Amino acid sequence: MVKIYNTLTRKTEEFQTLEPNLVKMYVCGVTVYNDAHVGHAMSALVFDIIRRYLEYRGYQVKHVMNYTDVDDKIINRAKQLNEDPLKLSQRYIEDYAKDLANLNVLPATSNPQVSKTMPLIIKFIEGLIEKGYAYAASNGDVYFSVTSDDDYGRLSGRKLDDMQAGARIEVEEAKTHPMDFALWKAAKEGEISWDSPWGHGRPGWHIECSAMNLAELGEQIDIHGGGNDLIFPHHENEIAQSESYTGKEFSRYWVHNGMLQLSGEKMSKSLGNIVSVKEFLSKREADVLRMLVLNGTYRAPLLFSNDTLDAAQKNVERLKSALRPASSSTSGLSPESVSALASAAESAKTNFTEAMDNDFNTACAIAALFELSKFINTARDNSATDEQLKSAQSTFRELANVLGLKLEEKQGAGGADKFVDLLIEVRSEVRKQKLWALSDQIRDKLKELGVMIEDSKDGTTWRWG
Repeated sequence: MVKIYNTLTRKTEEFQTLEPNLVKMYVCGVTVYNDAHVGHAMSALVFDIIRRYLEYRGYQVKHVMNYTDVDDKIINRAKQLNEDPLKLSQRYIEDYAKDLANLNVLPATSNPQVSKTMPLIIKFIEGLIEKGYAYAASNGDVYFSVTSDDDYGRLSGRKLDDMQAGARIEVEEAKTHPMDFALWKAAKEGEISWDSPWGHGRPGWHIECSAMNLAELGEQIDIHGGGNDLIFPHHENEIAQSESYTGKEFSRYWVHNGMLQLSGEKMSKSLGNIVSVKEFLSKREADVLRMLVLNGTYRAPLLFSNDTLDAAQKNVERLKSALRPASSSTSGLSPESVSALASAAESAKTNFTEAMDNDFNTACAIAALFELSKFINTARDNSATDEQLKSAQSTFRELANVLGLKLEEKQGAGGADKFVDLLIEVRSEVRKQKLWALSDQIRDKLKELGVMIEDSKDGTTWRWG
């Protein structure tokens, strides 16, 4: 039974879908006005892993990830570049889709865009006004009335009175309460806008996701996901307006990933401390970023640094070693050793599933893969044939695929394994010359890189530790 931590209840709960074997999952996407950064990628990777595992467990997953292509930041960026806002956002949408593909993120079932959902957004706002949850202000804006929702604040745990104490109504605003939020914004001169019953304007941020969710998945969904920086106000406001509109529970489970941090700060465009996905992939392979996410806890902050990336790189190489073929000259394993390898593969599969069932505990799931890789590498070192390794390696590949790891050797140089082979040959020559200190130094340096060397009367073998 899969269990998921629910931000709304602050409990880990058994996962039960609205419809048998079908998961409706909506994940807040990006605002497309610049190159996507690795912070965006972290959220995409987290929910890609969740989706992959749910599909592995037999669910059909309808995965919706939206694009916000109408926004102040987009408008301002378009002005700077003297470009049409919708053309600019479309260009970045296409770029982000390529970034995700290069990160081995499965394409979402659908990617709705704000600009293409405008009729439903307007209908949604009209419905909230008719039901008494929203009002049109004198300045052309439309606001949601937070006092009309008795449960407002339950996702974030905030109380309306406490929020009001730190807020104030600006002179130019026509709100009836400081915390009322915009559903529709009157157009400013020269801005892109759409016609509506309240005049030319464009939607507020929060209503967009509620409308796109309704259009793609219906009135109720199983999982709503996104970064934990969206809990308030974005997701809080989504709950308020969606449940006020439909009269039904919006999402059964609210799942939030932690933020990627660079030098202790959240990575964001506004802070200027970003590393774009393209920049990252020009220096490291996609599996490294995925491994960084897998080694952590998806709900916790994740440190992005050269040290953590180097560690992730070593772990990727360790896993790749399990897929190496057997030596060309092998005598084969004993029946007992073959049975032990099969048992190790079965145990790894069990441990992997138990870990992932427990709120997608990827760190423990990866530990199960590392354990299986040790058994495979030991079997290879003990003269296993390719046929004897085949079943365990197939299980290993199956589990790695569930996590979205490709584990492909780099082209050209043949990957790290061939480089290690070369160093082992050099070390063997050094040992023949009885330069023991240099031999030990090579061994120790390789050990620091995760390469374990074993010397015997038959020669030297190595494996990723």
